[in-house]
Amino acid sequence: MVNPLRKRRTVEALFCDEYAKKLEALAKENSQKYKDGKPFPHIYFDNFLPVEAAEAALQDFPEPKELTWIEFDQATQRKLAFNTVDQLPPSVRDVLYFLNSRPMLNFLEILTGIKDIISDPYYAGGGLHQIKPGGHLEVHADFNCHPKLKLDRRINMLVYLNKDWKEEYGGHFELWNKEMTAAEKKILPLFNRCAIFSTTSTSYHGHPTPLSCPPDRTRKSLATYYYSIGRPEEEVFDKHSSLFQRRPGTIHHPSLKDVVVAVTPPILIRVAKKFWS
Repeated sequence: MVNPLRKRRTVEALFCDEYAKKLEALAKENSQKYKDGKPFPHIYFDNFLPVEAAEAALQDFPEPKELTWIEFDQATQRKLAFNTVDQLPPSVRDVLYFLNSRPMLNFLEILTGIKDIISDPYYAGGGLHQIKPGGHLEVHADFNCHPKLKLDRRINMLVYLNKDWKEEYGGHFELWNKEMTAAEKKILPLFNRCAIFSTTSTSYHGHPTPLSCPPDRTRKSLATYYYSIGRPEEEVFDKHSSLFQRRPGTIHHPSLKDVVVAVTPPILIRVAKKFWS
């Protein structure tokens, strides 16, 4: 049963002038640091959410058997996802609603310099992510166009909810250079740590090393993505889904889509793109 007093405190901690002002100040102080991030604009913050909200979201975060999760079990990814946000416990749902709210959009616009950011009411590809031991997500660039709203994807935000997470558990969020020669940044998914980065067709990222946490632990995170109408000319790319990359020293396992594209004449691919766009 939901504790109404705890729910009220969580909502009040998120949707209050004090936290909105804190976020605005944080964005102004770190805007240049974000833009200077290598291999592409990014940043992370510790103790990002009000502690009441983060604690409540972790306490009520659904276990793998508690929801009908979308399960990915492929060579490129082994993870669980759930984005029907209205079906989540109130404490988790309220955090995700806040991440799509006006104060958060204001924070992101100041931090990134990207204007007229649009949040996603469908949480396409986002919501909750959960990785069990042995799970992973190969390095990739994200889909670049919202499947329903047809907007340009510009920013990813990830909030981690993993208490007492040790270095040896792995699950680092890795940011790779566009040449795919090295991970230039690795971020441990610690409790209430928030990672934010600009998404383009070459902003390669993932957590490719299989998780080595104890069998009773999982890697938990909240994910929200943000969009705009159009994007800078130098970032324009044909509409695509996730673009998985091959890391040095690894074996490439082509997907069925890769095989189909390889054997299909280019003219038919162009016709198909026009039909589905």
